[in-house]
Amino acid sequence: MHLSYCTNVHPAEDLAGIIGQLDTYAVPIRRRLGSGVLGLGLWLAAPAAAELAASPQARRRLRRELDVRGLEVVTLNGFPYESFQAPVVKHAVYFPDWTSPDRLDYTLNLARVLTDLMPDSAGYGSVSSLPLAWRTPWDPGRAAAARKHLDELAGGLARLAAETGRTVRVGFEPEPGCLIENTTQAAALLSEVDTRWLGVCLDLAHLACAWEEPGEALGRLRSAGVPVVKVQVSAALQADDPVAAADVLRAYAEPRFLHQTRSALGPAADDLDAALDQRLPGPWRIHYHVPLHASPAAPLTSTIPVLRAAVHELRTAPGPRCEHFDVETYTWGVLPPEQRPADAAGLADGIAAELAFARDLLAGQAAVR
Repeated sequence: MHLSYCTNVHPAEDLAGIIGQLDTYAVPIRRRLGSGVLGLGLWLAAPAAAELAASPQARRRLRRELDVRGLEVVTLNGFPYESFQAPVVKHAVYFPDWTSPDRLDYTLNLARVLTDLMPDSAGYGSVSSLPLAWRTPWDPGRAAAARKHLDELAGGLARLAAETGRTVRVGFEPEPGCLIENTTQAAALLSEVDTRWLGVCLDLAHLACAWEEPGEALGRLRSAGVPVVKVQVSAALQADDPVAAADVLRAYAEPRFLHQTRSALGPAADDLDAALDQRLPGPWRIHYHVPLHASPAAPLTSTIPVLRAAVHELRTAPGPRCEHFDVETYTWGVLPPEQRPADAAGLADGIAAELAFARDLLAGQAAVR
C-alpha cells in the first residue's frame, strides 16, 4: 500500500517550479515524518505533462530529482488541466472534459510520464481524472464522444503497457454536480468500459457529500465489476444545524473553488453561498476538503467518521485491494484566515500532520509505505 499527498495544493506548473516545490515542501514533510521515502501524488499541468511526455531526457531528470530527495510517485492527479491555484477556478476545473480529445491527450501524456517515474516496487501506476464532465450540458452526442475517448484511452494504456512493461490505470473520480456524482452513477456509466485499465478514483470527501454509506457504495461498485484503482483520503465539511452555523459557514464561502452543498434530505446547491442564500434544510455536507487532523471551526464538524468507515471497508472487503491512498487537501490557501498556514513551513507542518494521521489510520489495516 502506497500513501502519498497530492501536490495540487501547490501552484507550480512548469518543470522548474515543480522541482522547486520538492525542496520547499516535500523534503521538509518527509523529514518531519521521519520517513526514508515520501510518496507524492504529483499534479502536472497539461503543458508540463506534454513537455515530459515528449522528452525521455526530461522524464529521467525528474526521476533523478525525486530519487535523490527520497520521494516516490505511483499516482498522478489528472483532474485539473491547468491553473488549479488561480484566483478563481470554480467550473473551469471541469474543462476540457472527456468529450474533448484534449482530455484524452493529457491523460495519455500523464500515463507515459508515470511509467518512467514509478518505482519497480509499484504493482501499477494510477492517474485520477474527472468523472467525464459537469452534468450539464449533456446529450447523446456528447455521451458518444466521451465513450469513444474512453475506448481510445483503454487502447492507449494497453499499448503503453506492451511497450514499457508498466501498467497504468485511470480512475474516474465521482464528484458532486458532475455527470458521475456517486457510486450508483459510476456503476451505471463505467460498467461497460475496459476495467483492466479503467475504474474509479474514490474520493472519501465526495463519498460523504453524496451521503453514501461506504459499505453499500463499495459493494455496488464490486457488483458492477468497477474497480477502485485509487483512493483520495479526504474529509468534507459538515453542518448539522446550518442555521445555527450560518455565520461560521460564511467564512468558508470563498471565490476560488466550488463548494457543492448537499442536504441529507435531498436538496442541493452548487456552491456554499447559494446554499446559505437558499437556506437548504440541514444537515449539510459541503465539498470543502478540510485538514484531516484538525477540527473545523465550531459548531462545524468534518466527515472523518465516513473516512474511517470507508478505509475499514476498503481494507477488509473481499476481492482485489486498492494500493494507492493519496491525501488530497488542496484548500489550505483558502481556509478561514485563522486556520490558514502563515508560510511555507506552516503548510509543510500541516501536510505532515495530515499524513501522520492517515498513516496511523492505515497502519491498522496493512503495511504502509
